[in-house]
Amino acid sequence: MKLSGRIRWILVVLACLAVSLVCVVYPIYVIRPFRAQGARELALALAVCRFRPVLTVVSALVAAGAAMAYWRAPARMWRRILAAAGAALVCVLAALARVNVYELMFHPDDHPAFAATAEVKLDKDDKLIVVKVRGSARAYPIRTMGYHHVVNDVVGGTALAATY
Repeated sequence: MKLSGRIRWILVVLACLAVSLVCVVYPIYVIRPFRAQGARELALALAVCRFRPVLTVVSALVAAGAAMAYWRAPARMWRRILAAAGAALVCVLAALARVNVYELMFHPDDHPAFAATAEVKLDKDDKLIVVKVRGSARAYPIRTMGYHHVVNDVVGGTALAATY
């Protein structure tokens, strides 16, 4: 089966879009809090993170070239615009592949809020990191720590970083 030139260029843009989406979304899906990861899928997600800058740039260049080739082919204007929009989306994904989303998701909590024990609503199974220094105590719920991983705080006059 021989594909026409126009269809071939659209398929190239769609393939580049799929590659770029996988490069950006898959690691975020695998490495998210409160989800167990298998060793293989974590290794694959980290490999994708390692190679996605190159893969997404190559995909963006190929998609832009395919969109330009499609633009020159005889086609309706809305289809040309759709091909150009697909290539532009691949370029946006190439830029997003350079953002370390984990630093955005797991930023340290520099200003933790605390309440008296009687005012806090915790489930009976909630786990806590508890610190006591010179008579002052703090408790950091693991549920919150799963998103921040680090809480910078001062307890009993001593600066500390609670991590999980």
